[in-house]
Amino acid sequence: MVHITVRALQILSILGCVSSFSYYLLCLWSARAFLRANEAGAATNSAQKLPPVSILKPLKGIDPEIYESFRSHCVQDYTADYEIVFGVSDATDPAVASVKQLQREFPALSIKLVVCPQVLGANVKVSNLQQMLGQSRYNHILVNDSDIRVAPDYLRNVTAPLMNGDIGMVTCLYRGVAAPTLGSQLEALGISTDFCAGVLVARHLEGGLNFGLGSTLVFRKHDLERIGGFKSIVDYLADDYELGRRIADLGLKVVLSEVAVETHLPAYDLRGFLAHQMRWARGVRDARLGGYIGLASTFGIFWALLNLISFGVAPWTWALLGAMLLLRGIVAIRVGKTVLQDPQVVPGLWLLPLRDLIAVGVWIVSFFGHTVTWRGDRFKLKDGRLTRITHPD
Repeated sequence: MVHITVRALQILSILGCVSSFSYYLLCLWSARAFLRANEAGAATNSAQKLPPVSILKPLKGIDPEIYESFRSHCVQDYTADYEIVFGVSDATDPAVASVKQLQREFPALSIKLVVCPQVLGANVKVSNLQQMLGQSRYNHILVNDSDIRVAPDYLRNVTAPLMNGDIGMVTCLYRGVAAPTLGSQLEALGISTDFCAGVLVARHLEGGLNFGLGSTLVFRKHDLERIGGFKSIVDYLADDYELGRRIADLGLKVVLSEVAVETHLPAYDLRGFLAHQMRWARGVRDARLGGYIGLASTFGIFWALLNLISFGVAPWTWALLGAMLLLRGIVAIRVGKTVLQDPQVVPGLWLLPLRDLIAVGVWIVSFFGHTVTWRGDRFKLKDGRLTRITHPD
């Protein structure tokens, strides 16, 4: 029996190593294709006439560097009109002070604060978006998370592709700016070297994207109305994924902008980091189960270690582990440093094995439960939909 178990682990580890090598090579190929497409499209985007835009930013509480993130949206190099609509559930939310400060600093820019008293579903962020939408003036809508910081050419670059009638949504990759804690550094490393690599692979294999990323969602109001408005996704955890998927189901393209934005991450302790990873993992599991199961083929360092343990210490098992670590590092640098221009990636490479092994553990545990924690509240997750199981104190 022991011999059969060892043999099974040996076969599994070899298959895992082969699939991971293939995946890492595909990551490199996908990054190359993305960079080439950006070079080809840069001149076209710069020549486009730009539409007026309503930026919707739902808020709850204070995020790191929140005012500077807000302010970056007010200094855009944009030739058309745009407005920023902030939304809160509670008029006493601490984020309101930053919005009022912004209104004082930029009196010529249309900056609105909307209090959203109705709770239309379990996802309060989407509930607020539905109420904020009624206060927006323009057909082109941009939604991004409250903690997103952008460059001055951001708005120009993410709206220009929508001048093509076949394109229904533009979304963006992002990099995390880590706080000094280990949890925050692991989170940032995972975003730049794993999550974004997976998005590029999905884009390459599927001939485009069929989902959106909460870092940026740009679309037309009338297309949103065609899918039932924000209220149609008000109970979903992965609202960005659902919004992109439903717009793609209209026969419109979802494209990935060449622009990468950034978010300043909280100072996660290890527990907070693991809770955030579990929420993300279970959200992806419910939204995209086939692709989530397929993540098992991407755990290269884990499979190489299992190979070394099951076959025993030998020159070839050490060589395989070394080759896997090298290729994983090359992917991290190519995607994180070259595509995302993340300066933290190279100094953080020594944490990559730890981060990847934790990811394996989170992936396994994610199949054995249906609860997630989001901004202090606990929910039950079923088929992508949220049901609140506790309330804030």
